[in-house]
Amino acid sequence: MFSTRTNWNRSTNRLTETLARLQSSDREVLDLTASNPTECGFRYDGASILKSLIHPSILQYQPDPRGLRSAREAVSAYYSARDLRVSPDDLLLTTSTSEAYSYAFRLLCNPGDEILIPTPSYPLFDFLADLQDVKLVRYPLFYDHGWHIDFHALEQLITPTTRGIIVVHPNNPTGHYTRPKEMERLAQICAFKKLAIIADEVFLDFSRSTGASQRSFVANGHAALTFTMSGVSKISALPQMKMAWLAVNGPKDLKREALARLEIIADTYLSMNAPIQLAAPVLLAQRHAMQQQIMTRVEQNLATLDSQLADQRACSRLEMEGGWYAVLRVPATRSDEEIALELLESEGVFVHPGHFYDFPGDGHMIVSLITRERDFNEGIERLLAAFQ
Repeated sequence: MFSTRTNWNRSTNRLTETLARLQSSDREVLDLTASNPTECGFRYDGASILKSLIHPSILQYQPDPRGLRSAREAVSAYYSARDLRVSPDDLLLTTSTSEAYSYAFRLLCNPGDEILIPTPSYPLFDFLADLQDVKLVRYPLFYDHGWHIDFHALEQLITPTTRGIIVVHPNNPTGHYTRPKEMERLAQICAFKKLAIIADEVFLDFSRSTGASQRSFVANGHAALTFTMSGVSKISALPQMKMAWLAVNGPKDLKREALARLEIIADTYLSMNAPIQLAAPVLLAQRHAMQQQIMTRVEQNLATLDSQLADQRACSRLEMEGGWYAVLRVPATRSDEEIALELLESEGVFVHPGHFYDFPGDGHMIVSLITRERDFNEGIERLLAAFQ
């Protein structure tokens, strides 16, 4: 009765089962995997956000498959603040980056076609690809005083059925940005092979650099067709508001055709709602205060982490340039899952093992840097004590 594309393994993994059991027993668990900013103690301008959701035009229905012009202009202004020119006409609003991915996959791929994705990276892509009948092929990143794309391996993986290459900028959870020379090489490869670049920039603004802002793929020029996505979920720390977008750039003719086809895809669903679109300028304006709070938390927790790491030799952390997460190197005496299970059972500390993100070997633990400071401090102390 049901399609094979939804025939997923729905069994609960051991780590999730153990966490549920401990929480149901009222045992204290320090969760170092926090990803929901609305539960991390940040201060929101609630009055402004609520007021923005009662716009008088909410009662009017004016469907636009690309999204209301006023909302797209707000997104365009977001890029203008970064000294980037993105026309509202080159934008398509979606309810989430997941929906943006689905639009891009539907636009580019026939059933069974391939999209290249980086590894390690977060495990969302598999479900999206299954639902769109797309095959994922993983290209490796390697670590050498920072993360880099293995271009030799990437080019070997391109086949006649490859339709695009995903890049997460900065990557989650490694926290590294794609370097300008890597961006240029990707564009050259994709232009030559007639592939699209799909750039996920949800964490773009969360750079640790105090200098100029990180380069965006919307400035990728005209070499390759490029789809850049982001949204208020991370930018403004408002995941519940469900507003994201695709920015399209590249060769003029390809861009025009892509936008025309995307408009029909979007018109088929018309998933964006009026209140959120009309509130877009206010929701995007929230990013200034929220990003300052989040980056203050990130730097404080990183300082705590580095201070505690300095007192022992067994563990270290990998370099990170942006985002909300840190990757710890721990002794690979067992599998990452077994280590994470022991930390949860014996220390009451919940972390994500590296295999959740397809790290190439054991000895990796991922912690969230937006965890409340007190919990983070104690959690890291317990975690490191387990390896002494």
